[in-house]
Order: sequence, then structure tokens, then C-alpha cells
Amino acid sequence: MSIPEYGFNPPDAGGAGFEVTDLATLRGRMELPDAVHRTDFHTINLVTEGHGDRAADFTTYPCRPGTLLWIRPGQVQRYDWSGAMNGPHVLFTSAFPAPFSGADRLVADWSGPVCWQLDAGPDHTLVAALLDQLRAEFTRGDGLVSTEILQFLLAALLLQIDRLPRPDEADDPHAGGEPYARFRAELARSYRTTRRAEDYAQRLGYTVRTLTRACLAATGQPVKHVIDERVALEARRLLAHTDEPVAAIARRLGFSEPTNFGKFFTRHTGTTPGEFRHSVTAGDR
Repeated sequence: MSIPEYGFNPPDAGGAGFEVTDLATLRGRMELPDAVHRTDFHTINLVTEGHGDRAADFTTYPCRPGTLLWIRPGQVQRYDWSGAMNGPHVLFTSAFPAPFSGADRLVADWSGPVCWQLDAGPDHTLVAALLDQLRAEFTRGDGLVSTEILQFLLAALLLQIDRLPRPDEADDPHAGGEPYARFRAELARSYRTTRRAEDYAQRLGYTVRTLTRACLAATGQPVKHVIDERVALEARRLLAHTDEPVAAIARRLGFSEPTNFGKFFTRHTGTTPGEFRHSVTAGDR
């Protein structure tokens, strides 16, 4: 068993890398609406009616009207449809936002906050209005839908979300500046092939000291810790949601020997891979 993965291929996207729909429509076309899965694209939705849970990477978020969720590529997620949740749902690839809009740095942050609760107020009003404008542009019936307008509206939505209060445990990517943003993007591409801070520094044209300062400013942790945490997160995903042997997971994450992977995982999680897998699967029974 592997984690089901969905690529970006909605029926109404027109090949542009962007779509606006709603949760009810999404549920109707998903093959496994209640199963654990992940995607290679971003999804943002604002719950406007109903209730339920949305799980993402070992955290379950209770949802009700006003709940805003941003699920990023690679995150393991699950829907709970029992409460008939509905609301606008935006899907977009990482390449869709205009690179000069300032939103590209937000798209590259694979560990950004997932959930906010927007009760009545200016934040809810602004987010809802931007979602309405995106839907209005996307569903124009005169054949004049503008990709550029969609890109700018999406950028405005992402930048508005970025202004929302961050959960206490969330990192602050702004504190690390451009070095941190570029490092996080490279880490998302390369964590399976290298865990050496020196490799990232060389690829990005920085020193290890610069990357360490950036990571400390954004997360309070040195660069090597940030790298290892990304690898440990993927290891937890694969152990929890697949039946791949531990040795196969070790190879997938770039470890030459399963014993080295076991030591790494225990050091970063406080439990062995086998114990972690057993605890997760036992909790699902």
C-alpha cells in the first residue's frame, strides 16, 4: 500500500494550473473522498456551511463556518464529510502565481500554517471577497477569462492570508528573509538526496553560517535541524500511511543502511520506526 497521490487535473482548469470549485463538487469527483491521500498542488478552502474535520500531517482540524484551510503539496490529508461541509475551494499549482507578485515565497513554504478560524470581521470579509472575485473571473461565460487577473487575485489572497495571525507554533518565514525562503524551496526539492547543510549552501550560493542565521531567525533552530526535521516528517508520513518495509523507506529517503535510518529516526522522534508505525496503526483500530 502506498499513499494515494493526486496530480493537478481538474476538468475545468483549461490547462492553466488553477481552478475554483466548492467542497461539495470536489467530493463528488474524488475517487477516495474519505481516504488518506496527498496532492502535488495547493488547495485553499473557506468553510461556509456544515462542519467536520480535516486532517493534515498528524493534526486534525475541527472545521465550521469561518474555518480557512491551506493544504500544501505533499501534505498527507483526509476529509471528514459527515457534517456536510461546503464552501469555495481553490486549487492551484506552485507554478501558477506570478513570480513578481511576492506570493511565490509563500507558495515555496511547505510548512506554513494550515488552519485559521475567521469569525465575523475584516479578515473574513477580505478573504471571502477575494474568493468571490476569483470565482467570478474563473467562471466568466464570455470566453474572456484572464490568466493574469487570476494570478493577481490569487496573489492578493495569499498575501492577505499571510497577514493573518500565525499560530503560536508556526515558524515566521519573514524573519529569515530571502536566504530562508530560497533554502526552504531547495529543501523541498532535495531532502531525499542530501541532508548536508554544505550542499544546500553551495547550491544556493550562501555560506552555512548564512543559512544557519536565517533558520535561527525563522524557526529558532539551526539549518541542520531544519533539514533533519523535513526528512523526519516524510519518514513519519510513509511509516504511518504505507505498508512499505522500513528498509525501503530508508532507501527512499537517501539512507544507505536501514540501521542508520533507524538511529536517525529515533534521535529525532524519540521512538524507533517500528514502534512509531505500531503506535499509529494501533490508534486507527
